[in-house]
Amino acid sequence: MQIRDLPYLDPGEPDTRSGTRYLLWLGRGQLRGQLVTLAWGLLHFVSVMALPYGVGLAVQAVVDGSESRLAAAGGVLAVSAVLIAVGDTMLHRTAVTNWITAAARTQQLLARKTASLGSALTRRVAAGEVVAVSTGDVEKIGWFVEGVSRFLAAAITVVLVCVGLFVYEPHLGLIVAVGVPVLALGVLPLLPRATRLADVQREKAGRATELASDTVAGLRVLRGIGGEELFLTRYRTASQEVRGAAVRSARMWSLISGIQVLLPGLLMIGVVWYGIGLVGDGRIEVGALVTVYSAVMLLAYPLRHFEEIAMAWSFSRPSARRAARVLALERTAGAASPAPAAGEAAPAVPSGDLYDPASGLLAPAGALTAVVCGDPDAAGRLAERLGGHPADADGLPSVLLGGIALDDLPLDGARTAVLVQDKDPVLLSGSLAELLAVPASGAVAPEDALAAAECADVLAALAQASLEGDPMAAPITERGRSLSGGQRQRIALARSLVTDPGVLVLDEPTSAVDSHTEARIAEGVRALRSGRTTVVLTSSPLLLDRADRVVLLHEGEVAAVGSHRELLETEPRYRAVVTRETDEERLSPVPGGPGAAAPNAFDIEETA
Repeated sequence: MQIRDLPYLDPGEPDTRSGTRYLLWLGRGQLRGQLVTLAWGLLHFVSVMALPYGVGLAVQAVVDGSESRLAAAGGVLAVSAVLIAVGDTMLHRTAVTNWITAAARTQQLLARKTASLGSALTRRVAAGEVVAVSTGDVEKIGWFVEGVSRFLAAAITVVLVCVGLFVYEPHLGLIVAVGVPVLALGVLPLLPRATRLADVQREKAGRATELASDTVAGLRVLRGIGGEELFLTRYRTASQEVRGAAVRSARMWSLISGIQVLLPGLLMIGVVWYGIGLVGDGRIEVGALVTVYSAVMLLAYPLRHFEEIAMAWSFSRPSARRAARVLALERTAGAASPAPAAGEAAPAVPSGDLYDPASGLLAPAGALTAVVCGDPDAAGRLAERLGGHPADADGLPSVLLGGIALDDLPLDGARTAVLVQDKDPVLLSGSLAELLAVPASGAVAPEDALAAAECADVLAALAQASLEGDPMAAPITERGRSLSGGQRQRIALARSLVTDPGVLVLDEPTSAVDSHTEARIAEGVRALRSGRTTVVLTSSPLLLDRADRVVLLHEGEVAAVGSHRELLETEPRYRAVVTRETDEERLSPVPGGPGAAAPNAFDIEETA
């Protein structure tokens, strides 16, 4: 796999049973890249460890006055230098490729899961955790995946050097063969505590990231209710906890690093002390002592990878666990089926009446149907059900479109047939033109959609923010934070209108605008969606009065159907929701109705 080949056409189905299993799955998916990195790593490390032999050979050649062996030593050093450079370059290249590939695969899987779950994702996992996984965690996951092959190359090199030194000079080689395992395993007792401290740091950092993300997302509301300082205080506390955990973790890793320096130093002192005695007794040559000493000194280089893989494991394991937890989320029963396999024809997108058997709601084809529901949460769940992708179906029967169950359609097909705009639509960063460049039928121009959504004042404001004076080129910040709530809502409505789906479901599309603007939006949407099926979940009298059909839902079921004015007169529950009528007002006699007292002259005069 080359970086230029990313993204994957199919990132695969991950093993999400645990963080460890997910890391193993990633490693197996990049087996070829791991083997290539291992080969280049062996070339690099072995070439580095060949330097002591060349140095020892050169020293002994000078002692013996042999020019031929000195030339041979120079050749060994020159070849080693070239192989070191080539091996290091290719090792770095392939290792980075493995790193980026693992991170990119994880990000692809997260993006696919996000698209599959839709708005249900943030109700099951905090938005901040998804952000943390897709940014910082993917880097740590990639770090461990690419570090495994370098660690294996270093471990194999250490074993080869120990065996080679024992064969080359048994007296000193035996000391090295016994001492190196102590160097490699000397910090092993400290690793569990270091891992626990790293886990604590990651958990606290994740909570701080979630708090920061949620605070920034709701900053405008927090300022409005005076809660900004409260949340900032909470974030300061969380950040201080992260700092304390990071310091404790860093202390432990610094202790491990210190031991990794101390133990090789002690081994080096022992080798030199014992080797000098052997040279004095004439049992070994000076060149042999220099070779063994240089080899022990350079062994610190591959041994450092033992510490690195331990750190990578400690930091990547909690990250992989978080990623696996998000990727393990599944759509509940009642959700649209997966996309068809490659080469399999996708079923045609149905059309016709939209019917929900669970509630009895019927939205006739080509009509504007308004739905009144006293519970905003129930309205949101109904909107998701109508779109064929509920967060929790609870075994309810599928919504039917033209008699075809949306559950039987692939997820993409269900979303093509029915487009749902929830009460808090998200605007991505970019220009307004990019925001409106969505898959559409082409029957609705962006200008017409913006006009129907009453975006004239928004366009004027964006024109002032654009360098060219073109509102379509004006930048819109992430989540549309540079716009007011009403402006964001109208831009999102225009985006939905441009898409021109067969069925459009709008959940409280005008809750953030004033009544005058709301009335014009109602007329604009009705005119633009003429002949198309539109369902609006709202309690706004201005929208309800312009609907072809109004449906009242009570306790999850259809309680009444009619026009807005008919239901106001005949249905007390409808009147209570739409007019915000209190229980006392609802139970008192309606003026002019049965049991009502005749108005006196004062009442008539006041009314006039």
